[in-house]
Amino acid sequence: MAERTSILVADDHPLFREGVVHSLAAEPDFDVVGQASCGEDALRMACDLVPDVVMLDITMPGWGGIVTAEKIRAACPATRVLMLTVAEDEDKLLASFKAGARAYVLKGVSAHELARVVRSVAQGEVYVTPSLAAGILVTLTRSPAPQDPLEGLTERESEILKLVVQGLTNREIGDRLHLSEKTIKHYITNILEKLHVRSRMEAAMLAVRGSK
Repeated sequence: MAERTSILVADDHPLFREGVVHSLAAEPDFDVVGQASCGEDALRMACDLVPDVVMLDITMPGWGGIVTAEKIRAACPATRVLMLTVAEDEDKLLASFKAGARAYVLKGVSAHELARVVRSVAQGEVYVTPSLAAGILVTLTRSPAPQDPLEGLTERESEILKLVVQGLTNREIGDRLHLSEKTIKHYITNILEKLHVRSRMEAAMLAVRGSK
């Protein structure tokens, strides 16, 4: 059986958010793992849950969706960000993609179309509502890397990388940290992307050099 796509939904309007969650939860291949009402909670939950897709409203209180998207993409590069908004605005569209979003969807979309977009985003594709020109926005989705990539790792990612250096498998790391093997796999993907390396071995070698 194919793996289910885990989704975090963040919107400050409870009625709308619950409607979206209900429609997504009805899909057999989706797993809604959390709900947030502000950007700060969305980032915290994204770091804790490492979902495949985070769905953000642009006009949330606090940080707002665009700032939140940037923070989530920096902390969890393997998580895809989808903006769901009423704003048919090219400036907000551009800002969203610069912040790392992979999709920009208007709230008038049907449940069927939203599910289709979530699936495509989870697979690494880019989507823009047809009424707004997509252009070459895919080139804007890469987040800048810090000068020392090891400094860009979270505390949990650094902990996992140390265990990778010790030669532990994903399952062994999960057992050690009381996390699922799938969650460890997500963390490893984040680590590889942040360090700009292609394998666990390269990541381990970089960690060893960085500790000297």
